[in-house]
Amino acid sequence: MSHPSAQVTAAEISRIAGVTRATVSNWRRRHEDFPAPTGGNESSPLYDLTAVRAWLATRGHAAATNALEELRTTLRLHPRGSMAVAKLLPLVLAAARRTPDELTALTELPDADLVTHADGSAARVADSVPGPEAVPFSPEDTAVLRALALCVRDEGGEAALGVLAERELEDTAASGTYVTPGPLADLIAQLVPGRPARVLDPACGSGSLLAAASRQGASELYGQDSVPVQARRSAVALMLAAPDTTVTVRIGDSLRADAFEQLTADAVLCNPPYGDRDWGHDELAYDPRWAYGVPPRAESELAWVQHALAHLEPGGHAVMILPPATASRASGRRVRMDLVRSGAVRAVVALPPGAAAPFHVGLQIWVLQRPEPAGPERKSVLFVDTTEVSVTGRPGDDRSSGTTGRGRRGGGPNSGSPRTGRPTLDWSALSETALTHWEAFAEAPEEFTDEPGTARAVPVVDLLDDVVDLSPARHVRVSRTDVEPAELAREAGEARRRLIARTESLGEAARSADWRAAPGPSPREWRTATAADLARGGALTLLRAAPETREPDPAVTAALPVLTGMDIARGTGPTGDPAGLRTESAPVVAVGDVVVRAVAGGGGAMARVADEADEGALLGPQVHLFRPDPSRLDAWFLAGFLGAEENIAAASTGSTIVHVSPGRLRVPLLPLEEQRRYGEAFRRVHELRAEARHAAELAERMAGLLAGGLTGGGLVPPPGADGPSPAGTPAHASDASA
Repeated sequence: MSHPSAQVTAAEISRIAGVTRATVSNWRRRHEDFPAPTGGNESSPLYDLTAVRAWLATRGHAAATNALEELRTTLRLHPRGSMAVAKLLPLVLAAARRTPDELTALTELPDADLVTHADGSAARVADSVPGPEAVPFSPEDTAVLRALALCVRDEGGEAALGVLAERELEDTAASGTYVTPGPLADLIAQLVPGRPARVLDPACGSGSLLAAASRQGASELYGQDSVPVQARRSAVALMLAAPDTTVTVRIGDSLRADAFEQLTADAVLCNPPYGDRDWGHDELAYDPRWAYGVPPRAESELAWVQHALAHLEPGGHAVMILPPATASRASGRRVRMDLVRSGAVRAVVALPPGAAAPFHVGLQIWVLQRPEPAGPERKSVLFVDTTEVSVTGRPGDDRSSGTTGRGRRGGGPNSGSPRTGRPTLDWSALSETALTHWEAFAEAPEEFTDEPGTARAVPVVDLLDDVVDLSPARHVRVSRTDVEPAELAREAGEARRRLIARTESLGEAARSADWRAAPGPSPREWRTATAADLARGGALTLLRAAPETREPDPAVTAALPVLTGMDIARGTGPTGDPAGLRTESAPVVAVGDVVVRAVAGGGGAMARVADEADEGALLGPQVHLFRPDPSRLDAWFLAGFLGAEENIAAASTGSTIVHVSPGRLRVPLLPLEEQRRYGEAFRRVHELRAEARHAAELAERMAGLLAGGLTGGGLVPPPGADGPSPAGTPAHASDASA
């Protein structure tokens, strides 16, 4: 019986063959016998994998695939439904315990012997890996078994696990199965005081938090996950990473079907699912775990918090990664109040966006401790904000914020690395900040010294108000009363000097040219051509990003900068999130490209020429890119006319959302030398707009600084600010009272 072959994209063909995507495109155009598409659509065709492999074999490209890609491809070739990928996971554990020579010998066994050996290996490790009884392998599984053995031999067990889990999650359409980044997992484990022996993760996923606990000395690891492949993957990964540790992992929903109901652990580490309204609110209404109040239906995170506390020894710690809304949502106020009042909440640490998926959200770490009977009273909660100290800025570049260096304002989330202009997390600084303050607080809470803007110990009584907001930014923000008057005056003076310098730059930009009237009684007229015509003539290339049709890999996309329409409007470097982009085919911005917003309105510039800060960024989905031939078109000339208000209006469609049709934008047909004159003028206009924006930002900052200093008592009015009193009006309040 024949089985349908898997289908692959052009990008997957390039990985299989070990060539670039451009090479695959050339093959499609140049070779008439290249396999025809069997699915997909015109912009994203799919090809029969068996036909592709046969075509590659005739040209000697099949051998270019490494063991990891060979396993991935073999799984794609395997008939769907004939073998659950999850049953291969235990074999990774068995294979990892063999030598490379033994694994090579396995691949050379006859099919029948290989199947018998695989069945025996799976049976020997069955008790260690959660799940149903193993289903016997069959002769049609031998290609996958050989590929798995070679992958473990050449790439290691962890890499093979990743490929198997990737395939199973793809088939089951599981979502939200993100890996906690290694540096964050290590920080979570290090926030637990001492050396806990028994550690539980009730939503263990791939096991990264438990693996971090083992690196801190934990000897007993317990995990549970509702996604079967994740639980099995976690068990195998932990036994590979910590072979001397006792590992117990179960499949199931920890809230509805707790597999460790009688377990009390020394520590609980958890990155639970977020925003789950179907967590069991109705059937668990009278559950004894809700010692701090029944969690509302919209507060699944507070259910996980209480589940973690219920599994701790008195005095034991839980460290959890939670979304920021958990700290402030009105529906969770009563539960938060009881958690704070009882002393269960010890610290809340704010993380910057990009620390963990979802990468556009700044998550929080909650450090909790189960109260001890007759234990010490906990009178305060520590709040730490790492969002500034952990972002590496772009020294000297003030295009985004009007500031330089990595100051309190300049090092914000829109800063980035010198290469990409995108935020780069300094995990060393982040971890040091969080651990230093937490360790000092845990050792002597009453003696803790606040660091304004970063860390503050807040009395419990001050938190028990109408909102019980546990957001770190609310409590650690710098108040003008926290700054010495002399330092505040120095900061105000520095802001004043910078504003004066910026306004002088603004004046220079305004005086940089003598703008004259066009000759004659009417405006100048010229012949124009559409951008589509210029593209057909080869004077420019028009590019645009395509939306992603698959779930992007967070590990791949997290470090990629994306230039957005908002970046063009605000004059910032690339700040966009690559989630939602087809990152394999998104155009890459180069110096000299002209970028135009695809949606009009909202204020700000419509177009600009890409510079060094934009270079290497991916083109966002709401941006058009025009790449001019410099021998025929001046970039700034093109940007100036493409972004003109009348041009945008004539080339746009829609009413509520106005979309710009790039091919309909018109450009005057002028000699290159005259284009350059116009281009230089447009560049000066761009600089004028940028200087004005920066001056306005600095003026607003200085005004806020002065107003806060005056109202906080750190600044006093300058001499003569009171002035003479109007006639008949007392000069001072004391005079009025007299």
